[in-house]
Amino acid sequence: MAAPITEPKIYTAIGLDFETGSLDSTTGACTQLAMQAIRLDTFDVLDRYVKYIAPYDKQDIGGPVKRKVLKNKHEIMQGRESMLYEPAALDYSGITMDMLVSMGVDYKEVARSVIDFTKKNTLSKGHQAKPVLIGQNITFDTGFLQQLMNYSGLLKEFEKVFAGNKDFYGNFQPHYIDTIDLARLVFANDPLMSSYKLEIICERLGIELDDAHDADADVTASLNVVRVCSSRLRSQTDGEEITIRKNEKSRKHFKI
Repeated sequence: MAAPITEPKIYTAIGLDFETGSLDSTTGACTQLAMQAIRLDTFDVLDRYVKYIAPYDKQDIGGPVKRKVLKNKHEIMQGRESMLYEPAALDYSGITMDMLVSMGVDYKEVARSVIDFTKKNTLSKGHQAKPVLIGQNITFDTGFLQQLMNYSGLLKEFEKVFAGNKDFYGNFQPHYIDTIDLARLVFANDPLMSSYKLEIICERLGIELDDAHDADADVTASLNVVRVCSSRLRSQTDGEEITIRKNEKSRKHFKI
């Protein structure tokens, strides 16, 4: 009897970048989100998503259940705590509050789009084929992504569509590939590489980075870093084979 044919899995990733109102995901607002879905075998871009996020207030996501008290509109407005939109952070990204008000999308709609976008670009079944995240200094972005999912009440769905595991405290941590780590694998033996900022990595790899600190431009550049670094890692480096170190056997006999 012939063995059943196993269909090869197609692994995908979601390149992701946030622009934000501050550096702290517990208090700063998400101002722009860009995503690009790619195949990890061919690096073809499957889909893209870019949105500004309308201003929103801080949400209560934990703690004891509070007794509901009827309030008038003025009291409700007075009790809201706004997320941070620091001028320095907005200047850094070139985003203004007027842009967020006029072009921004509700954060719940953006969060739902993340889930739908990821489902759409999962090309094989099974836990191993769930997409991973890719980005430059991606741990910064995962904090804001978790904020978005918690605020929107979509954390359970978030856990289902992305690769990842729960940490010691029971919090889901998505699996990711950081372009900083990839660049270090390529340039760790280069004494001239003193910084791993996206602009410098791109310059060293011959990648154009237009409109830096725009979320979509940063995603494009980050995925190009993955393409170039992966190409180098998949082939020999400068024509030299990497030597694999073997440990000497310390025992002459093994029990069977």
